[in-house]
Order: sequence, then C-alpha cells, then structure tokens
Amino acid sequence: MRAVQVEVFGAPEALVCRELPDPEPGPGQVVVAVEAAAVNRLDVLFRAGRYHRGASLPATPGVEGAGRVVALGAGVEAFGVGDRVLGWGATGAPGFYAERAVLPVDSLVPVPTSVELADAAGLPTAWLSAYYCLVHLGAVQAGQTVLVHAAASGVGSAAVQIAAGLGARVLGSAGSPAKADWLTEHGVDVVHTGSSEADLDAVVAAVSERTEGRGADVVLDLVGGTTFAASLKSVARAGRVVAMANVETAPSTIDTRDFYPRNVSIHGFQINDLRDHGWDSRPDLEVLLDGVAAGRFVVPRDSTFALTDAAAAHRRLESREAIGKIALTTTDGDPG
Repeated sequence: MRAVQVEVFGAPEALVCRELPDPEPGPGQVVVAVEAAAVNRLDVLFRAGRYHRGASLPATPGVEGAGRVVALGAGVEAFGVGDRVLGWGATGAPGFYAERAVLPVDSLVPVPTSVELADAAGLPTAWLSAYYCLVHLGAVQAGQTVLVHAAASGVGSAAVQIAAGLGARVLGSAGSPAKADWLTEHGVDVVHTGSSEADLDAVVAAVSERTEGRGADVVLDLVGGTTFAASLKSVARAGRVVAMANVETAPSTIDTRDFYPRNVSIHGFQINDLRDHGWDSRPDLEVLLDGVAAGRFVVPRDSTFALTDAAAAHRRLESREAIGKIALTTTDGDPG
C-alpha cells in the first residue's frame, strides 16, 4: 500500500509517500481501505515535531478517516467486509494518510449510504469537538447566544451549525473578509474580522452591543492567546467559556476580575485526553452522522488533495485561508 510518512520532523516537504506492506488485523481489529482522510491542525503540529505524544519515526499522520472494511480479525462480529465506516486514532496508530489502516472495532462507526465518505472523515475530530464543547460543556439551550472565535475554521464551521441547530443565536469572529462573507451567508453575525487581535476591545464592545449588554451565554474560543481575555470579557453572567486551542501559541494574560464576580465557568477541552481516559465518542458521532444524513448538517469542504499531495494540503491549512475541512483522497474521484 501507499502511505505518507514523516521520517524527520519539519516543513510540509517532510511528508513523503512510501510503499509499505499491507497491514493485517489482529483479534478485535479490522482493516479499512481508506478512501478519505481529513487534514487537521494536529497533523501539522505532529509533522513539525510540536505534538508527537511519544511517537517514534517514521510515522504516518492522520487521526481520522473513512473507507470500507476489507479484512476482519478474530472475534469481530459488529462489522463485515464491504461496510462503510469512519474511524479515528492517534497519529501513527493507525495513521489515515494511507491506503490501508488497521483499527480496533471500538474506534469505528458505520457510515450511512447517504453520507459521502469524505464528509464522514471530517467528523471525529473537528465536528465531534464542536459538539462536545457546545452540548456537554457549554450546555447550549434554545434562545441563548453563542460566540465562536475563528468561526470559519474546521471546528468553527461545525460549531456555528451545531449551535444554530440547538436554537441558539450565533456570533462569530473571522480571520479575513472572505471568511466573514462566508459566515454572513450562513447566518452568523460577524463581530470581528481580521488576523490582528490588537482591537479585541472592539470585539467585546460588539458582543455587548449585539446582546444589549448581557454578553454571550457561551463562548467557544478556538484561538487562545490574547483572544482568551476577550472571551472572558464577552461572556454573560453565569455563562460558560470553553477553551480548546491556542493557535496563537502565545500566553494568555487574564484578569480574574473579568470572570469570578459574575460566576463565569471556564472549561478546557482536549479530545485526545478524553479518549485516553475512556470516553466513548461513538454515541455523539452517531448523532452527527444522522444530522449529515438528514441534511441538518453540511460539512463544508475547502479542498481535496490526492494522498501523494499531502504537503500541498498542509500548506493550504497553514495558510489560514481555508474555510471548512481539507481532505486527502486515495481515489481518482470524490470519495463516496
């Protein structure tokens, strides 16, 4: 099989395509013929050597993907050869930037025939993260206001749909005018546009104006760094702030007076930490798949690259110009 590997941490050119032996399933495992793999910021961090969680090189990136079952290990009864599935795992194990991946059955969910595999491949990280943060941590209710920073990103574009589906009003920030236009077209009230965070006071003022001084009931902060201070100032009394990234890779300087007098709750979220400690994400993924199948959710896809062009996919993600998900495909056409 062909597989993209990181042999030395570095720039996108560190991604090289190699011929590797086809994997064989062990007890309780299946082999999936990967048709689509999603490209995530975690993959970029891994490739650059900034998030490798003890993995030894060479290793295959890719924490989520979708395809068809081609082989079953001993004791597997939940799936059959030919089943359409999505799966997830740690980078390098199984690593979805490949034509084959071997996975335990508890890291797989069936994909309805009405859902494209490339769309399903984008659910286990970005969409699931947005869903968990809004439903389980944010406890979003109909009629509330949700503020999403970086709302046109992979996680952000999922969050705005999930929040709206829960009956919330959605405010958002965007990194460029093009992203702001896209958000406006999708019903998001844009409160900040631009890559500079120097005018974060303007974000706070805009949220206050849109909410008649209350603030947002839930703030989903996908940026971190200096933006986190604005998140705390933008949240309503007894509201919730969920921090799940630090794209700025900068410290956050905060004033406790911005949140403790108003009984604000602050939640941290990291999906791999949850999975490492036994969280079963399959029920939530089934909800998301049902939503995509029914047309309630649409997975925005920015672009699709061939497996052999993984470096270009990483460059696209690192440009911060992408709107929605980026996918790799092992097929000549669009994965179905």
